[in-house]
Amino acid sequence: MNIISSILHFLFICLEVVLLFNLMIVVHEVGHYLAARWRGLVVEKFGIWFGKPLWKKTIGGVEYSLGSIPAGGFVALPQMAPMEAMEGDSKLDRKNLPPISTTDKIIVAFAGPLFSFLLACVFAVSVWYFGKPQSEAHTTTVVGYVDKDSPAAKAGIQSGDIVLSVDGDPVKRFEGLVDSVRWGVVASEGATIPFEIERVGQKMKFDLDPKAWPPKKEPEVKPTWYQNLFGAVFRVRSRLAYAVHQFFQERHFNYVHTPIITASDAEGAGD
Repeated sequence: MNIISSILHFLFICLEVVLLFNLMIVVHEVGHYLAARWRGLVVEKFGIWFGKPLWKKTIGGVEYSLGSIPAGGFVALPQMAPMEAMEGDSKLDRKNLPPISTTDKIIVAFAGPLFSFLLACVFAVSVWYFGKPQSEAHTTTVVGYVDKDSPAAKAGIQSGDIVLSVDGDPVKRFEGLVDSVRWGVVASEGATIPFEIERVGQKMKFDLDPKAWPPKKEPEVKPTWYQNLFGAVFRVRSRLAYAVHQFFQERHFNYVHTPIITASDAEGAGD
């Protein structure tokens, strides 16, 4: 189940990335499109996505289309820089189109980045107004689960308790900085940590010993198959290196201690 959950989570993130990427590109191209219509430029095509069109229709002289490759969008403006590689071949002869001023080109070119910036502002205001998604650990101090052998359980804290303060400082959440339970535990300096909690409308105080965890037996770590394989390879290598060393050492020993008989020694031995 963990593998399936991880795969689904990864696919969901990929989908989010694709959607946000397409949204940013389409909004950017809408800026170019609206500015071009405002300044009276010829708009030949406006397409969302690329590739073979899944849908295509001409309205008011503009060909609108939905492609098959989800990779952004485009707006074809023949009076601007030619982009046939992305927008397809143009059916209009640029030589017969009326010229446009430099001001119009600047406005149309600037409108795309301007709409991208406005989209970022919309996102920022939305996060500021509605807030960002947060886990429960960042929004509450209600104790959800207490391990039976944990220091919290030994101190008397139970599931459902509301933590009001840690080490004398009020807390508003479990995770985070300054006003969190975790920060209070980390910043404490005494041998025990004073906890003030609320249980069924009554306030109670406990002294928690952070070192009261029971001794844990380290789990036996078994080597993996590739660790065994590399271990066997290194053992064979070491034995082979030792055998080669011994072989050459013995040969060298015999060479040094073998007496060398010269011709004069042979003649003296014959006498």
